[in-house]
Amino acid sequence: MKLSVMQENLARGLSVVSRAVSTRSTLPVLANVLLRTEDAGLKLTATNLEIGITYWVPGKIESDGATTVPAKLLTDLVNSLQGGDRIDLELGAGETLDLHCGRFESHIKGIDAEEFPAIQTTGERPTTRIAQNVLRRALEETAFAAATDEARPILTGVLCRFEGDTVTLAAADNYRIAVKTIPVLDSVADTSVVVPARALTELMRVLSDSEAPVEIVLAQARNQILFHLEGVDLVSRLIDGQFPNYQSVMPQSHTTRAVLDREELLRAVRPAALIAHESANIVKLQVSSGADADAGITVSANAEVGDHVGQVEASVEGDGTTIAFNAKYLADVLTNVNADQFALELQGPLAPGVFKPIGDDQYVHVVMPVRTTS
Repeated sequence: MKLSVMQENLARGLSVVSRAVSTRSTLPVLANVLLRTEDAGLKLTATNLEIGITYWVPGKIESDGATTVPAKLLTDLVNSLQGGDRIDLELGAGETLDLHCGRFESHIKGIDAEEFPAIQTTGERPTTRIAQNVLRRALEETAFAAATDEARPILTGVLCRFEGDTVTLAAADNYRIAVKTIPVLDSVADTSVVVPARALTELMRVLSDSEAPVEIVLAQARNQILFHLEGVDLVSRLIDGQFPNYQSVMPQSHTTRAVLDREELLRAVRPAALIAHESANIVKLQVSSGADADAGITVSANAEVGDHVGQVEASVEGDGTTIAFNAKYLADVLTNVNADQFALELQGPLAPGVFKPIGDDQYVHVVMPVRTTS
């Protein structure tokens, strides 16, 4: 193997694939990145056996070949060679990769490419396509709500329910639910899969803010899903199991509805969360109805270290009420959902709170309340 690539292109590719490198595997080769000449360029691949990422780096090929080398070492070396210079790569004896850049020369000992696990790449006809900016925003608004606790593995994923011209993404842990429906570019047969939230978080990093499509390929064995965009493939295993019926716990009515500015509520919640962090992480929202002189929302938190109260203007319909939320879950929805205004729908202090962006009827976020003694 002998080829030349530009430093900045190689550095960019390594930064993308390194996100899939295994850090705790007993297989040494999984700490490596696979380098293979293909399609007049260099194909970089990394995997932890759950997620695999492939990135094509343009280059000038003199002879074909493949090897694997430690991903972190190669990434750090390439990043240290800043300046946009050309890097010459050549595979020498004993699986040693030689790097030449200007007056610098490095040698990295690798592992035979045959020991690297096979990763699915594009080839099958796409199941469907979605505009990158549309998918990226939908993932930003849902994936964060997935569970991080492995006690219920199914909840660490995001349900993707394809139905004709739409796909509905749903993420939930034991305390919140985020649901978003977006259009697909190609009509697809009804099917549902659960994709690990971590894989979708990595996908967000490579999706652009453009209308260019990302192709989605569902493996025939229904155990993997592949996302393809220009120069990048991301393949992920699917989570096997039945995703909970989140629709059955979605509130269908409300007795209080407050329309408020998202940024203003977030500014009130942040300092309250600092106080709440010192106790049970509880933030209270007291909603005063339009019939009251002080109509709006009072955000408060109390702990041994002190207390905090903030006022938020809101247009309130229905009954006044008080409800308590975990400060983290409240801040998460206000931070990750980019809407100017929210409608907060409530049914008293013990029913879930429903957040709906004004102007977007395809998104809903439900947060479970916290019981308080006062």
